Amino acid sequence: MFPTEQLKDEHAGIKLMLDILAKVCDRLESGERVDQRHLDKILEFLNVFVDKCHHAKEEDILFPAMERAGIPREGGAIGVMLAEHRLGRENIEEMSEAAAKLGRGGRGASSQFVQNARSYIELLLEHIEKENEILYPMADGSIPEKTQQTLLADFDKVEEERVGHGKHEEFHRLMDRLREIYLA
Repeated sequence: MFPTEQLKDEHAGIKLMLDILAKVCDRLESGERVDQRHLDKILEFLNVFVDKCHHAKEEDILFPAMERAGIPREGGAIGVMLAEHRLGRENIEEMSEAAAKLGRGGRGASSQFVQNARSYIELLLEHIEKENEILYPMADGSIPEKTQQTLLADFDKVEEERVGHGKHEEFHRLMDRLREIYLA
C-alpha cells in the first residue's frame, strides 16, 4: 500500500463530513436551528482529524519526503497545498468563532458560520481533487518504495501521538451518526 492510498481513504471521510457540513449550512440558511453539539463535533473533526492528523501526515511526512525526492516546495504543487492548508485553518477559526457566538444567541453568527463553512467546503473539495489527481501521483512516482513503507509507519505514529488512541474510530462513529441526521 502506498501512503497516498491511506490519505485518499481519509479524503473519502473528509468529503462525507463536508457533505454533512453543507447540509448544516442549508438548515441554518433556512432558519432552522442546528444542535450546538453537532457544530462543536464537526469543528472538532475539522481541527483534529483534518488538520492535526491528515494535514500533519502531509506537511510533516509526505511533503518532506517528496522534497527529498526532488520535488520543490516553493513554486510548485507542495507550496500550493501548504497555502491552501493555511486558508482552511483560517476558515475553521472563523467557523469556530461564529459557532461560539451562535451558541450564545449572537446576531449574524449563523450567516458568518455559513459563509466560512461554504468557503471551506469549496476550498477543500478543490484541494482534495488536486491532491488525488496531481500531487499524490507525483509522490507515488518519485518516492522510493522502501521510503514509502517508512512513511506508512510514520503515519501511524501521527495518529497515535497527535490524535490519540481510538479517536480515529470515534470520528467514524460521529460521521455515521451525523450522516443519519443530515444526509438520510
